[in-house]
Amino acid sequence: MIQHEKYMKRCIELAKLAEGRVSPNPPVGAVVLDKDNNFVAEGFHRKYGEAHAEVNALNSAGEKARGGTLYISLEPCCHHGKTPPCVDKVIESGIKILILGMTDPNPEVAGKGIQKAREAGIEVIEDVLNKECRKLNEIFIKNIIQKKPFIAIKTASTMDGKIATSTQKSKWITSQAAREEVHRLRNKYDAIISGSATVIADNPGLTTRIENGRSPVRVIVDSKLITPANSRVYSDDGIKVIIATSKNAPGREKYPSHVEFLDCPLKNNKLNLEFLANELYKKRIFSIIAESGGKLNGAFLKQNLVDKIYFFLAPKLLGDHRAVSSFEGFAAESINQCINLRFDEVKSFSPDLMIEGYPDDR
Repeated sequence: MIQHEKYMKRCIELAKLAEGRVSPNPPVGAVVLDKDNNFVAEGFHRKYGEAHAEVNALNSAGEKARGGTLYISLEPCCHHGKTPPCVDKVIESGIKILILGMTDPNPEVAGKGIQKAREAGIEVIEDVLNKECRKLNEIFIKNIIQKKPFIAIKTASTMDGKIATSTQKSKWITSQAAREEVHRLRNKYDAIISGSATVIADNPGLTTRIENGRSPVRVIVDSKLITPANSRVYSDDGIKVIIATSKNAPGREKYPSHVEFLDCPLKNNKLNLEFLANELYKKRIFSIIAESGGKLNGAFLKQNLVDKIYFFLAPKLLGDHRAVSSFEGFAAESINQCINLRFDEVKSFSPDLMIEGYPDDR
């Protein structure tokens, strides 16, 4: 029904308001209609450890929810965690119809919330805008099912796939509007990862510069500890910094005391990125966005660690084969050996475009 899609879209919009603040929980939104199908309240999961979306919405609705309809982008939980089971609140509210975007993939829930609601006499309608809700919760789904962090790559390139000139100059390929979107993406992820070459060439701060934004943990891949200790990324501004390096790399004493070192084994004379990802997950880093050079981007892809790519494309051409490419290190000798991608959403940040892509097996 058109009405169902309308209110589920609103649930998704609400959920996105708290992206970056509810990890490791999923972002969730909820809308309440009264018994006459009039809108009465809405809510979203605002912060990890606090009330979930449906509880906030039902508390706002009060007695107006009785006999009404509740829309939620994700199945209500039925177990005790940081908060009591949400499905109990749904039942107590007197809601007669429950409309869901997707089933919770968490084995502790996984349909049990739906079953409990139906046993209480509530009509349950499932999978409204399911694809959109699954995309909203793609990080949570990866975490729950695979127990690994969701890893995305962000690139900003010319139309011929170059992220810097042959002299390493890259400012600015994309527009101010595109760069503001990058900061919104940073706000969404638990950690941002970059390589030593990028730190040396660009001296980035890797912070989130938007109102009420949250800067992610900064992770620098530097196997030989060659990045300058006075680089902006190592500044003591209250943001956690991790250097992923090899066990015997000399020079740790030159870095500020707040910098944490994560020793990684080598694989083909490079840091083992799969090991790094698993160790970061153990540190409760559930999502990572990589903003790096072509070699590190290529290494993540080659090791099958990438879940998503944000391609920012500027209407420019460099036309120089010596310029730095977005992805390097897995040179295909035939078209059949290419890494295949599946394009999803395309957004405009005039004059640039942003294309969301997924490896074809994702």
